[in-house]
Amino acid sequence: MKKQLIIVILILFSITTLNAQQIIGINSTDNWLTNWTNFKPSKHEYKETNISLIGIIDKDLKLTKNNTYKLIGTVYITNKAILTIEPGTVIRGDKESCGTLVITKGSKIMAEGTSTEPIVFTSSNSISARRPGDWGGIVILGDAPINKLGGSSFLDFNFDSTLGFYGGEDVNSNSGVLKYVRIEFSGHKINALKELNGLSLAGVGKGTKFDFIQISFSNDDSFECYGGDVIFNHLVSLRATDDDFDYTQGVQCTISNSIAIRNPYSSDKSGSRCFEIDSYDKIENTDMTKKLTKVIANNMTLINTEDNNQGLVREAVYIKERSYFNLNNSIVDGFSSAVLLDSKIGAVAANLAKINLQNIQINRCKGIVQSENETLNPDLLNWYNLDTFSLVLTGLYESELYIQPDIKDLPDFRIKKAEAFASSK
Repeated sequence: MKKQLIIVILILFSITTLNAQQIIGINSTDNWLTNWTNFKPSKHEYKETNISLIGIIDKDLKLTKNNTYKLIGTVYITNKAILTIEPGTVIRGDKESCGTLVITKGSKIMAEGTSTEPIVFTSSNSISARRPGDWGGIVILGDAPINKLGGSSFLDFNFDSTLGFYGGEDVNSNSGVLKYVRIEFSGHKINALKELNGLSLAGVGKGTKFDFIQISFSNDDSFECYGGDVIFNHLVSLRATDDDFDYTQGVQCTISNSIAIRNPYSSDKSGSRCFEIDSYDKIENTDMTKKLTKVIANNMTLINTEDNNQGLVREAVYIKERSYFNLNNSIVDGFSSAVLLDSKIGAVAANLAKINLQNIQINRCKGIVQSENETLNPDLLNWYNLDTFSLVLTGLYESELYIQPDIKDLPDFRIKKAEAFASSK
């Protein structure tokens, strides 16, 4: 009896230790979503604007919280100028002129809010009239490497022909800081085929700091990276119409402790996922001696909030050929499958070694890794077996998995430790 008791205690100790060492999903000792986030921005009252920002700003400028600013048209920060934004400041984007903020190469944005006084970029519309795509978004153009031929490119968002360039050789380039920042109702439609994103980063270097950023109700992607080398922490993407995190042009990115909250009724025809990863738009425009896209994602929570029977629930991650993706210590919850591979990715070791999943809880999903070419799915199922990659399949309700998953109130998407690895229903 004593021997059996010792064995049980050792097993329980081993499980507890494993979970303590490998926390999955977003984590911290407290709920880091508290205070600075807003999951109901359509109901939040903001002050009317009293100062307009227009055209080219080529000298240092500081925005203060005692004013409310209006972005009119495309506003460019140029000539190595620094835009400093005080904690608690609100900037509202004009709808009619597609208010957009562009930080050009060599310039900086210093937007460092606090947990109690976040900096907010939002719609200029009234509460009842706010919609995704009300204004443009924030664009940062840097001089870190991209894999386009020639090492530079022009971001085609109808920008000034002399101010929209990005890309260079400085991996560590510094375009400033965004910390405790909210971006709401961005993604204005430029034409029938193209919208702006919440935050567009083109050739941005790892000297730029991104921490505690919430993008809500973007009409296209929340966060999109065109090349560069970036480090993300504590990001929140809420109900993006297209992708939550979109990567291309050889970007090198580490993203940690972040969450994408999708709803199937916020999606577009092109296919909307938490992650979309590719290395180039056209191979003929790509310098194949440069780096291919590589994304390392740690402690992610990827959640789809609703089921439906209309085919709108998609995959959590979509990966195109010649791209690298590592997902570690994370939760994928409520999708058709965790990962979908481009049909050009053959199910051979050289390809699949680029796509690594470790210590993942896959909850309420119909598949692990699948291909657009369905004939490859048996080989993929064999490759991504549960034991090798420490994958756990569950069928838990949200209330069983998270501390407080209701976004109508302040949510807390940290996992309930005891229930996290319960068996599938």
